[in-house]
Formats: sequence, C-alpha cells, structure tokens
Amino acid sequence: MNLRRCRLGETVIKAIRQVWNDESGQDVAEYAVMLAVILVIVIGTVKLIGTNANNVFSQVSSQMTN
Repeated sequence: MNLRRCRLGETVIKAIRQVWNDESGQDVAEYAVMLAVILVIVIGTVKLIGTNANNVFSQVSSQMTN
C-alpha cells in the first residue's frame, strides 16, 4: 500500500510540474482550480468511506461478542 501511495504521489507531483511549466497562463489557472476541486472530492470521499467502514467493523465486532 505504501508503494502504491508513493507512486501516486510521484504521479501527482509530475502532473503538477507539467501544469506549472505550461506557458499558457489561463490554462494553468483552470487546471489548478480543477485539481483543487478533485482533491477536495477525493479527500471527502476517502474520509466518508473510512468512517463508514469503521462503523461497520465496530457493529460486526459487537455482534460477534454478544
């Protein structure tokens, strides 16, 4: 999992560098806004899924002990 995160991080950094080095100014601003929106959606989804998964595992654990 850590290797996958590392590769994902490298991919994101590479994409940011490509966008940063792009000479067309308006496109860079649009890409930055789009990237920010996508990151907010992804982070929110991961947090929601993580919380729900934790709740499910807690319920299963409490049912097994009863």
